[in-house]
Amino acid sequence: MSPAPPTRPVPVNPDPVGPAPVGPAPAVRLTWVQPEDLVGHELRQAAEDGRDARPLLRAWLAAGGPPAPDRAGASAVPAPPELRALASRLLDELAALPSPLSPHEPALWPEIRATWPAPATQPPDTVPGHEGPHRPDHPAPQRTGPARVTGADAGPDGPAPARAARRRPAALRDRLEAAWTGRAVGCLLGKPVEKLPLHAIRALGRAAGNWPLADWFTERGVPAELLAAHPWNRRSAATSLAENIDGMPEDDDLNHPLLGLRLLQRHGKRFTTADLGRLWLDELPAGRTFTAERLAYRNLLQGLEPPATATHHNPFREWIGALIRADVHGWTNPGDPAAAAAQAYRDATLTHTGNGLYAALFAAAALAEAAGGRADVHTALRAGLAVVPPRSRLAEAVRHAVDTAGRHADFDRVVDDLHERYGHYHWVHAVPNTALVAAALTHADGDFTRSVCRAVSGGWDTDSNGATAGSLAALVDPDGVPHRWSAPLKNRLATTVPGFDGIGFDTLARLTAQEAARP
Repeated sequence: MSPAPPTRPVPVNPDPVGPAPVGPAPAVRLTWVQPEDLVGHELRQAAEDGRDARPLLRAWLAAGGPPAPDRAGASAVPAPPELRALASRLLDELAALPSPLSPHEPALWPEIRATWPAPATQPPDTVPGHEGPHRPDHPAPQRTGPARVTGADAGPDGPAPARAARRRPAALRDRLEAAWTGRAVGCLLGKPVEKLPLHAIRALGRAAGNWPLADWFTERGVPAELLAAHPWNRRSAATSLAENIDGMPEDDDLNHPLLGLRLLQRHGKRFTTADLGRLWLDELPAGRTFTAERLAYRNLLQGLEPPATATHHNPFREWIGALIRADVHGWTNPGDPAAAAAQAYRDATLTHTGNGLYAALFAAAALAEAAGGRADVHTALRAGLAVVPPRSRLAEAVRHAVDTAGRHADFDRVVDDLHERYGHYHWVHAVPNTALVAAALTHADGDFTRSVCRAVSGGWDTDSNGATAGSLAALVDPDGVPHRWSAPLKNRLATTVPGFDGIGFDTLARLTAQEAARP
C-alpha cells in the first residue's frame, strides 16, 4: 500500500460565525489501518505462522519503528512520512515470505475439503459461487443432495435438513429465536469487560460476589479503587451492566449476523464473496468495521477483488472477525454442517485466511448440527471440528481445549491452562478464542447459563466469545434461554444496519427460518 495521504484538518470549531481555532487542529487518527501499526501486527503474525522475518524486524527497529499496539487500534503518534513509506514496503516483503505451515493450513476450498473425513454424500468439488481464488462470481452448481460429514450426522434415519425445516417450521423458528436471543445475551454479558485482562475480570466479578460468573456484571458493591484500576469498557458500560440494561445495544457481533441475513435475502444460498463485498459497501458504515473487516473494506475501496481483499496489508486475517459472521450460515443449514461450512467459506474469504477462516467453518458447521434439533453440544463440536484441517493450529487448539475441559472440574483451571498455552496470540486472534469457546461449551455440557458465563469468564474477546457460546448453547439446551437472561433485552435489538433497528428476536427467527427453507 502506498503511503497514506496527509490527513485533512478537523475543524475544532465548525461554527462559521465563531472564532477561528488557534494552533494546529487534531488529526484524524483512524484505527486499524495505519501502516506503521500494521507492521508490528504482521511481524507478530509471521512469528505465529513460522515465517522468518528477523531481517525485516531488524530493519524496522533500526528505523525507529514501534511495536504493534497491545490493545488499542492505533498508536498515539502518527509516523513521519519516511517511516510510513518503509512500513508499506515491509508489509509487501512480509507477504512474500513463505510459511512452513502452509501444507497443513490450506487456503483453497478443494484443498480444505480434501482434509475432511470421507463424507457419506460428497459435497461439490467447489464451493457454490466461489471456484478457486480468482473467480468469486463463478455460477454456483446446483446441489443434488444434502452434504454431510461422517461423524457429524444428526442421525442416519433422520429426514433431510430441507424436509425437516419444512415439516417442523414452528420448532425451527423456536430454536432460531433462542439462538438469536442467546447470541445477544452472551454478547451483552461480555461487553463491559471486553479488553480487560483476565485478572481484572476475575477481580471485578469476585468483588461483586459474582464469581464463578453466574449473572450480569455490576458495579454495585465493587470498591471505587478497583473500578478505577480496572475500568469497564468505556463504550459499553452505560448499556451492559446489570443496573442499566434496556434492550440489546448495537454491537458488531450482532450487526454482522444481520448483514448475513440480508445477504441471504438478496442473493440466497448461492451468494458469492463479491455479493458480500457489494452489500457491505451499500449497507455497512466503514466506522462500524474493525480489524480485518476494516482493512478488507479499505481494499474494496482501492479496487481490489476477493480474495486479495483478505490478504493485502491485512495482518488481522487470522483474527476473530469471520467467526462472528458464521452463525447465520449454520442457522440456515440445520443438520447440514458441510453446506454451512461452504457458505461460511464464501463469506470469510472476503476478509480472512488460514485459522481465521477455519474458525468460521468450525462455528458454522457446529451451529448447523445444533440447529438440526437432534445433536447435543459434544456432537455439535465434533461436527465443527470435522470441517477444519486436522493439522492446523486451530484444530490442535480446539482438541486441546475440549480435552482440558473434560479433565478439570474447576473451569478457572481450564482457563489458566489455555492462557498459558495460547497467551502469546493477540487477544482477538481466532486460535485462542475458538479454543476458549469450545472449552466453555464442553465444560458446561450444554447448559446455557454455564456456557455463556464460562466463555466470558475466560477473557480475551469476551463479547464475541459469549455471543458464539450463547448461540450454540441456546440450540442444544432443552430449556433454551432462561427468562432472567432474555427479559432485560426486551426483544429489541439496536443497530445501524438499515431496516433492522429495533427489530425483535422473534421476527429475526421468522426471517431466518424463511432463508433456511429456501433451496
